[in-house]
Amino acid sequence: MGVAEKKRRRVWVWVVAGIAALILVLAAVVVVPIVTHQPQGSSGQVTPQDGEWPTAVEATGDDGRKRTLSVEAESGEVDTAAIAPGDRLVVTGSGFDARQGIYVAICKIPEPDEKPGPCLGGIPDQEQQDVAEGTVQWAPSNWINDDWAWKLFGARSYDNAADGAFTAYLEVGDPVGEGVDCREDACGIFTRNDHTALNDRVQDLYLPVGFR
Repeated sequence: MGVAEKKRRRVWVWVVAGIAALILVLAAVVVVPIVTHQPQGSSGQVTPQDGEWPTAVEATGDDGRKRTLSVEAESGEVDTAAIAPGDRLVVTGSGFDARQGIYVAICKIPEPDEKPGPCLGGIPDQEQQDVAEGTVQWAPSNWINDDWAWKLFGARSYDNAADGAFTAYLEVGDPVGEGVDCREDACGIFTRNDHTALNDRVQDLYLPVGFR
């Protein structure tokens, strides 16, 4: 084996080792937060009374954070008692823990302290996307996560991580989904922790909605 061939082999060994190290780092960034996360308790939201259709709520969770959630139509005010497929809703929140990602979607209202769902639109798309920063994408469900690794796969950033502020852009879909019929089931616009902390209820806030 010549000197040149030996050098090429050494270069490839270092390249492979570098790729392996990068994969391990990415795996650690993604996996470690999931397996080490500890549930923080309840969001503290008081359940709205039957017949109440608020467009904004606030609650202080067991983690001490005061969170707010509000909604309006793309064109302004919205009647949350009478939304319809095709409506575009702008959902905003503040006080959320930006170290943790959230899903925003219309879901079936669960029993107390249970995970919201099923949700219309299912889990937000987590396929890698080529989306310019700040692009508005309307979808039945939104994914907010400030971690750079998850942003590679379609998550939107928080508007202000320090304030835990976000904006989600929901385009209302069919009120009937897998395991849920929002014409018959009580549903709401929900925030909940994403797949990295599915069993943590501390960021579960919602606004009841009805379909016309």
